[in-house]
Amino acid sequence: MTEGGFDPALLVQSWPKPSKPRPIVTFGAGSIVGDAHFPAYRKAGFPIAGLYDPDHARAEKLASQWGVTAFRSAEEAAAVEGAIFDLATPPSRHADVLKSLPNGAVALIQKPMGSNLAEATTILEICRARKLHAAVNFQLRFAPMMLALKDAIAKGWLGEIVDFDAWLALATPWELWEFLLKAPRVEIAMHSIHYLDLIRQLLGDPKGVHAKTLGHPSHAVAQTRTSAILDYGDTVRCALSINHDHKFGRRHQACEFRICGTEGAAYLKLGLNLDYPTGEPDILEIHPKGGTDWIAVPLAGEWFPDAFVGRMANVQRFAAGEDATLISPVEDAWSTMALVEAAYKSSAAPATSIAERP
Repeated sequence: MTEGGFDPALLVQSWPKPSKPRPIVTFGAGSIVGDAHFPAYRKAGFPIAGLYDPDHARAEKLASQWGVTAFRSAEEAAAVEGAIFDLATPPSRHADVLKSLPNGAVALIQKPMGSNLAEATTILEICRARKLHAAVNFQLRFAPMMLALKDAIAKGWLGEIVDFDAWLALATPWELWEFLLKAPRVEIAMHSIHYLDLIRQLLGDPKGVHAKTLGHPSHAVAQTRTSAILDYGDTVRCALSINHDHKFGRRHQACEFRICGTEGAAYLKLGLNLDYPTGEPDILEIHPKGGTDWIAVPLAGEWFPDAFVGRMANVQRFAAGEDATLISPVEDAWSTMALVEAAYKSSAAPATSIAERP
């Protein structure tokens, strides 16, 4: 027990496992499946029935590495009885896959929920019409450090949250995701969306957003740098400074959050993004209410793959009736997409003009 009664070992860091997990059918055979989805499911003991990808050669290669079936058609994959359908597909493909699933199926949809808000609305309507029990894979919420942070906030160790800073200065290998190299929306839609979703979970929906997102002269990726301020009124300050083009060595790179409350504070390092996908260890330190110094929270896992374990565990448990609530269901995920859309709209709007000298 530490000074002030704060014991980091008592913070929740994992999601309960389902008692009888269903087989998982994955759509897509991209790098995220081999780097995160399958490692997480194997670590958790979740059965993988197989995967489908229109590029059957790529699907067979990944399937052979994991000893699972490479389905030859979307129809064959969707016919697996009692499966959880795991969409690891590009955002523009989500709607077509969802249309192929049986009515009432359970699905986990890779973020973002479509390429834009219009596609997100279409996905929401498909899920409603087909009575799909679908969540969006905002797995950062389930990372051990984030579960612990949320628990610490819920237990009052930070008081009322009044400041949230996200600061990234790093080098991201966008070439790992070929479909992003020509996408019209990249940084906010594919990366900072994680942080915007987490902020919504912790602080609720903002009144609005001021944002500017842009690319870099050294490459053709649409956007890799973002500055954003979320408007939570006159008490809470929330800001993001994101630079994926800080390619000058590790020394001054960063990927961290600073969260301050009225009575305590938290510091987090998101190690995965530093030298992705190898990454570095995550860090969570808390200066708790009543304490006099920062206390390191020993973490029971990392963002990859452990957040994917928790994300799927919630879906599995909801399907079995063991969890009453599906975290990040499409109804809530649509609001994260609306925040993303507002950020792009803000970025496209002219800034407030500065008065000319009289």
